[in-house]
Amino acid sequence: MTAQPALEIIADRDPDAARPGVRMQRSFGTGRIVAKSAPDGATRLQTLYQEGSARIRLPNSHSNGRLEAVLLNTSGGMTGGDRMSWNCEAGPGTHLTLASQTAERLYRAPQGRAETTIRLDVKEDAALHWLAQETIAFDGAAFSRTIDCDLSEGASLLVCEPLIFGRGAMNERVRTGTLRDRWTVRQAGRPVHVEALRLNGAIDDKLQSAAVARGAIAHASVLLVGPQGEALEARARAIVGDAGGASYVGGKLVVRMMAGSALALRRRLVPLLIHLRGGYALPRCWSV
Repeated sequence: MTAQPALEIIADRDPDAARPGVRMQRSFGTGRIVAKSAPDGATRLQTLYQEGSARIRLPNSHSNGRLEAVLLNTSGGMTGGDRMSWNCEAGPGTHLTLASQTAERLYRAPQGRAETTIRLDVKEDAALHWLAQETIAFDGAAFSRTIDCDLSEGASLLVCEPLIFGRGAMNERVRTGTLRDRWTVRQAGRPVHVEALRLNGAIDDKLQSAAVARGAIAHASVLLVGPQGEALEARARAIVGDAGGASYVGGKLVVRMMAGSALALRRRLVPLLIHLRGGYALPRCWSV
């Protein structure tokens, strides 16, 4: 009998890295959470599902009837071939806040790319806050993320996604890599916000350009969909200062920020998010 090889040599099926390689172990995770409104008006858990490297924790938040959930990736980071999926729903009249436990790390991807899909569903008169902590890209990372949101009439949405290119304290630079990021937000079936970002090749060289980032390695995009954004615009601009800008138009407030380090970015991002949350503190995992 012929012994089977310990490693199977395959042709990589990823169009971005179609070359022979070794089949490595990959991580997969799926998490789903649904919030419902209790008879007393408080937001309660209705459904929780977790599989693979995806975990969802419900800390005691003492947030006046709001529900907070912390999302974890137990694999410790992502590389080529890893897949993560989050599906989150805020039922009618609920308030659901979701935060990542810590920064997500995108490691060098010898083959393929890591992929994350995020699905957010916000029902009538509900509010959902997606407050991801930093995504840190390492040199050679390949990553694709899709954020797809559906809002009913009267619903509001706050999305925060910070992105760091290398750890400045370690003198790291992301010289090459691939990043694809696409957001689609619909309200009552009508698109209200669509954006797409693609960076590939010599990322560090591109970030040095004055037309791109002027050397900034820390970036954040914040989106607030809801009429309250108009009243919050002026203060948001003051908090952001010369690190970026804020603009309210068409029922949404869009904020962009850049900084030379993750710490400098966070010092503006934390008070901005508290402001956009109506003064409510961020989940405790943000302070760790």
